Amino acid sequence: MKRFALCLSLCLALVGYRSALAQNDPSNEALPALVQVLGQSDDPQFQLDILKGMSDGLKGRRGVKMPAGWEEAATKLAKSSNPQIRELTQSLSLTFGSASALASLRQTLVDPKALFPARTNALDALLQSRDPALAAPLRELLGDAKLRGTSLRALAAYDDPKTPGAILNVYSSLSPVEKKDALTTLVSRQVFARNLLGAIAEKKVPAKDLSADLVRQLRNLKDNDINQQVGKVWGVSRDTEADKLKEIAAFKNLVQTKGYGDPRSGRGVFSRTCQQCHTLFDTGGKVGPDITGSNRADLDYILQNVIDPNAIIPNDYRTSTLETKDDRVITGIVTRQDDNAVTIVIPNDTLVIARPDIKSLTQGEISMMPEGLLQALSQNEVRDLLSYLKSPQQVPMPPEAAK
Repeated sequence: MKRFALCLSLCLALVGYRSALAQNDPSNEALPALVQVLGQSDDPQFQLDILKGMSDGLKGRRGVKMPAGWEEAATKLAKSSNPQIRELTQSLSLTFGSASALASLRQTLVDPKALFPARTNALDALLQSRDPALAAPLRELLGDAKLRGTSLRALAAYDDPKTPGAILNVYSSLSPVEKKDALTTLVSRQVFARNLLGAIAEKKVPAKDLSADLVRQLRNLKDNDINQQVGKVWGVSRDTEADKLKEIAAFKNLVQTKGYGDPRSGRGVFSRTCQQCHTLFDTGGKVGPDITGSNRADLDYILQNVIDPNAIIPNDYRTSTLETKDDRVITGIVTRQDDNAVTIVIPNDTLVIARPDIKSLTQGEISMMPEGLLQALSQNEVRDLLSYLKSPQQVPMPPEAAK
């Protein structure tokens, strides 16, 4: 009978909660009703379901007023034997502005003895709350192999002048995937980008490490000095149809005269330049379309799509440029947006940006896939990549890329 009453109370509370969310107002009436039901239950699964519903509904929000009864409920739930309940409770406390939850999450994040899922959940919660003191711990975590990649990506959210130096100091020791994460962060802000370009000029970072999508992101910063430096190193992007046709003909002639390269080496090139966005043989990212079933054996088809990706652009793959109020520039695909937040997918991450943090959001008329991908490769790398792309089945990863 008690469980029936609780379920009835939950249903009524959820109706009110969803109604409030639909009106962009999780009010003092909707949330306390859920909190009251939560405090009355001792069923871990019941508690978990309520917490998940609250967390999903409040995703992307910050500074939500703490509902009546939450502190008492949170104290009880913090003692749960279920780690998910404890973590969601802590995350929601953070959403409600609890200083003690903030301090506890920071402590969990930097504790090497804490369970890895708990540390990653702590980081997600701290990022969602835009903890202003998080940049320093993130830089410390660049020495932690388990959290290095996540920290490299997360540092892009903070306009901290110490960040580029910290990343560049460890750059040479990073894995290929971590280098991509590092570079993606370093091209996200004008100040970061100037440090990166300085390191490239001093030969501390090889210019060839910057793929076409990263070069395009540098140009999206819309800084004249940065554009001049980019032009000196990578040249001016080709925009005319004649230029593209000439480039297609040149690469086609390369293959016809020298033949295709080594597909195994080509897989290594693919992993560096394409895999974060495209899936091939069940491996890769989801930003761009899965190309496993495409017409990859047709050289003309491949060259046309790689060299002129803007010829035909499905709406789902049009880029958007989002600029935050603290001058971060993000180029990606918007997959969801509402009055609270915008979800934008970039090659190495999926970001949820709160509406109050957004200065501008503009959908472009170009594909997420940048032009100039092949221009950054040597002729042998192009032949290897094209050989791998036309492979009817998966090939082994080359030893140097498998490390």
